[in-house]
Amino acid sequence: MGLEKEGDDQQLGLEKEGGDQQLLSKMAAGNGHGEDSAYFDGWKAHDNDPFHPTKNPNGVIQMGLAENQLAFDLVKEWIVNNPMASICTPEGVAGFQDIAIFQDYHGLPEFREAVAKFMGKVRGNRVTFDPDRIVMSGGATGAHELIAFCLADPGDAFLVPTPYYPGFDRDLRWRTGVQLLPVPCDSSNNFVVTRAALEAVYEKAQEENIRVKGLLITNPSNPLGTILDRETLRTIVSYINEKNIHLVCDEIYAATVFTQPNFTSISEIIDQDSECDRKLVHIIYSLSKDMGFPGFRVGILYSYNDAVVNCARKMSSFGLVSTQTQHLIASMLSDDEFVESYVNESRRRLAARYRVFTWGLSQVGIHCLKSNAGLFVWMNLRHLLQEQTAEAEIKLWRIIINEVKLNVSPGSSFHCSEPGWFRVCFANMDDGTMEVALRRIRSFVMQKKEVTVPAKRKCWQSNLQLRLSSRQLEDAMMVSSQMMSPHSPISQSPLVRART
Repeated sequence: MGLEKEGDDQQLGLEKEGGDQQLLSKMAAGNGHGEDSAYFDGWKAHDNDPFHPTKNPNGVIQMGLAENQLAFDLVKEWIVNNPMASICTPEGVAGFQDIAIFQDYHGLPEFREAVAKFMGKVRGNRVTFDPDRIVMSGGATGAHELIAFCLADPGDAFLVPTPYYPGFDRDLRWRTGVQLLPVPCDSSNNFVVTRAALEAVYEKAQEENIRVKGLLITNPSNPLGTILDRETLRTIVSYINEKNIHLVCDEIYAATVFTQPNFTSISEIIDQDSECDRKLVHIIYSLSKDMGFPGFRVGILYSYNDAVVNCARKMSSFGLVSTQTQHLIASMLSDDEFVESYVNESRRRLAARYRVFTWGLSQVGIHCLKSNAGLFVWMNLRHLLQEQTAEAEIKLWRIIINEVKLNVSPGSSFHCSEPGWFRVCFANMDDGTMEVALRRIRSFVMQKKEVTVPAKRKCWQSNLQLRLSSRQLEDAMMVSSQMMSPHSPISQSPLVRART
């Protein structure tokens, strides 16, 4: 009876779920969110068994979340020293009413001015931005959907060089009906997009009667952590002008460039190109990566096209940044001394973490694509695949998730054309957690190199020690910790968080 009752309950549950789905629109019930990918599955694995140094030391370490948590001590210090920046403090409460009732979807003037100034600052003040072209949105996610809505009709397409951020499949497609056409790039030239690659996909779209409305690039790149040089950017600008299609530039990692060469914004290129049709160029920006504020949902669309600015501003009422957040951000970004100190120190800490992490990987023969930006590395595990296929990559990824207990993101979820690449985030954890992650990786690689023994489940996450190079790693960690804040936090991230 018990088993029959359980079976009946399960059947009723399935019927109810099916009935609920029938009550939804086709768009809502569909798979447009893309949450069935390995990229999102990794977060679920972490959320079900999150690592904690004392409460759950054998849990999954979150290395699939691109958060910048290395300089929060600087922000906290500024907040303590500037209580008037918040309307929820005794010092700032006098401004509460005016901020609480402000509803203009243009945004607070001081907010737009501060963001425009900050955008120029992180681009070396080589270009200026007009505050009147700043359009707010709910994070970069909202900004991407906003620009897709403004530029394309359902069925239209954007070219997107691979590998690209998996969330684009959700952000630009789900509610707009827009298509994304991957432009394959490979490691032969460090995944730099070429004119020939763009043309091949564009021509195929023409043959299939797909209208290409634009090209979407990410600079600095997520997941590569690389930047585009001036010549490549000029080629891209020339191409979109030739085809008369839009160029959407995601520059949300602009201030994370931690070593030479310096970052070049698309705004610099079009300022120097008198023949470029500026109305075709649009920039996506946010404070989620450069300032480490993903929860504030500060997204920016900056367009050189008046019609796009006007349309987007009307649409932005669906995803405004709260005026309380605008007020705080305006105060913070208007403090020139703080901004200068924060940007420089954040870059220094990112550089230190990158050096220690990539060095630790190199000690076990793991190499990464050379990069100088972002909050992650593009790790090459092709030599660990049983065969050079996407299926073998996912098989290896499942072992890393379930046995090594690390949430890293497989390249196939980024539409990478070559199996065996993984994005690994390194800025969302403290030094101790990173050291545990490196120990697990070393143990896993060493086990792979051992002679096969009778099948026996190995617990990679046990209390293992780095052997051959443990002393060198400890020395490197000491250097890193001296350059880092002693308060760098432990990663925690529920699935409902907006993630990039």
